[in-house]
Amino acid sequence: MTPHMLLCYLTTLFHLIFITLAQTDNYIIFMNISAMPKPFLTQHTWYISTLSSALENPQLTPTTTKNLISSKLIYTYTHVINGFSVNLSPKEHQALRNSPGYISSVKDLQMKLDTTYSPKFLGLNPKVGAWPHSEFGKGIVIGLVDTGIWPESKSFTDNKMSNIPSKWKGHCEDSIHFNSSLCNKKLIGAKFFNRGLLAHDPNATLGLNSTRDTLGHGTHTSSTAAGSRVDNASFFGYAAGTASGVAPNSHVAMYKVVWKEGFFSSDAIAAIDAAILDGVDILSLSFGSTKFYEDPLAIATFAAMTKDVFVSCAAGNSGPDLETLHSGMPWVITAAGTMDRDFQGTLTLGNGNKVMGFSLYLGTFSSHNVPIVFMGLCDNVNELKKVKRMIVVCEDKNGTSLSYQPGNLGVANVYGAVLISNVADTYYSSDDYTIRFQNSLAAIFVDPIHGEIIKAYIKSGTSMACPHVAGVAALVKGAHRNWSPAAVRSAIMTTSDILDNNKEHIKDIETGNRATPFALGAGHVNPNRALNPGLVYDVGLQDYVNLLCALNFTQKNITAITRSSSYDCSKPSLDLNYPSFIAFFNGENSSSKTIQEFYRTVTNVGEGQATYVASITPIEGFRATAIPNKLVFNEKNEKLSYKLRIEVAATTKLKEVDFGYLTWMDRKQHVVRSPIVVTTLKLKS
Repeated sequence: MTPHMLLCYLTTLFHLIFITLAQTDNYIIFMNISAMPKPFLTQHTWYISTLSSALENPQLTPTTTKNLISSKLIYTYTHVINGFSVNLSPKEHQALRNSPGYISSVKDLQMKLDTTYSPKFLGLNPKVGAWPHSEFGKGIVIGLVDTGIWPESKSFTDNKMSNIPSKWKGHCEDSIHFNSSLCNKKLIGAKFFNRGLLAHDPNATLGLNSTRDTLGHGTHTSSTAAGSRVDNASFFGYAAGTASGVAPNSHVAMYKVVWKEGFFSSDAIAAIDAAILDGVDILSLSFGSTKFYEDPLAIATFAAMTKDVFVSCAAGNSGPDLETLHSGMPWVITAAGTMDRDFQGTLTLGNGNKVMGFSLYLGTFSSHNVPIVFMGLCDNVNELKKVKRMIVVCEDKNGTSLSYQPGNLGVANVYGAVLISNVADTYYSSDDYTIRFQNSLAAIFVDPIHGEIIKAYIKSGTSMACPHVAGVAALVKGAHRNWSPAAVRSAIMTTSDILDNNKEHIKDIETGNRATPFALGAGHVNPNRALNPGLVYDVGLQDYVNLLCALNFTQKNITAITRSSSYDCSKPSLDLNYPSFIAFFNGENSSSKTIQEFYRTVTNVGEGQATYVASITPIEGFRATAIPNKLVFNEKNEKLSYKLRIEVAATTKLKEVDFGYLTWMDRKQHVVRSPIVVTTLKLKS
């Protein structure tokens, strides 16, 4: 090698090292597809050319430039957004922003899961109702974006499963300890995505670089949504019974994006992009987002909606106050849930499993739903105080933790406690236990085997409500193949229950009072009624565009979301045809002349002629009226409109939040209920 050649080599090498060492970030880039020059046959080649121009450097050879681009490009997207994800330095990012067709970009954010109700708990019966009517979800494909799947689980056997739908384009990828031959007519898709994670941390140790589930969450959510019926299922002989998903005849496709090192939005978007291409009918996402144009996930789920894919997202674990909802996109359904239990020596989990334990508590423990949380050693009183409205699960280590756990729980004044210990029999026979727990704290001791059942159930929060709703959506879609995602969502929402098993209004565990829609949402899902809702509130693509226009989004924002620069903003409207209402009033200056009006259109999906009459529960300080208060349908699929008027009726200071319900009823026992919230609180954003 000549000195000149060596100098050139060292210069190029130094430049590459400098690029590698420069501070970089992952970005998701949104492009305007209408700006793509005609010579480019695919979006991918255009994106490569755009990157090549932005990163052009005369010191690099064409081969070096090509390798550099290959190392920086993470994904190109074609179905959920028009754009790509890429690793860039600040200087490179600025150069790319000046490229033709560039719309906007956001940093690739790290995400987190929002941490089972049994079919029996949901009222599903193999002989009548939603299950036989929908053929148990036959022919529907549920895609889950999660931690992967354990294909050997009996929940994914394909006995009596129908053939794979002819429209299905997906497949199972071969990967470490996951052979594609493990898939069958139940598990029909399995792929994994981690390029975004590895671009953030090239040294990440992924354990199994595979679709196989090493965390357990994805296997649990997928079996919850669509697990096959498994008789005599138990945990080492305990809690034996029949296990089944909500839609046991539906097919499952897993898209793994969550790893023990975390997960990133670029990988989640790639998974949703693949799911749409594969042909899923339902998507279950155990995470969510709130800012439409700033969050690629919101944009990806918008694209899914336009492809007729129903999306179920988790609500997050920050509720139930105003502006704590994690998934605020109106084109998805947001799921949350709690558990019910009986505390008399037996802990009954929401999935029907009964865990036996020991308790001397003599007080009355109500039958209302209470959430449960695992707090490990329970050695931090301040952390326990944050969850004092919950049933707290503590784990003892060789008997040593029992010396302080009862005291900490008492100081925190928790709602109830479960203590897991292998020496509990010695402790709860002592005078110390009797004094601490007989009268003051509702607590139950369980052994480690039963403790594992409880801990497995807790894996932990609204992410488990999400696959239940996805399963219910599969049943509704199975019975009504031509319904839009909005119609399916409406059917689930308007038929939900607001009364508990005692026929009392479901209560908020934070206050003990009637749960507001902030805590309860539309209600507790009722699959049997959801298949025959009577009326639905449908929403089309242009309706969502009208909403985006009314939110004063910029042209670039709307183009990024809709993937089109030819949208129509001539009729902007914040009044989306949604089966719920929220009215904001000025608490200081409201008068009898203050009025809010909402316009809605409902479609008769019942058989033939029908007459619906409106009723509205009283809301203190307000007068609410449906105009007209009677809707007469002459045929199926006929659409009729009405107006809801809410006006201030009191001269005194109004409550910060109050609520009621608008209900349409016919003579065929259809009850179509929508929550109404009136508030004087001001939004923070």
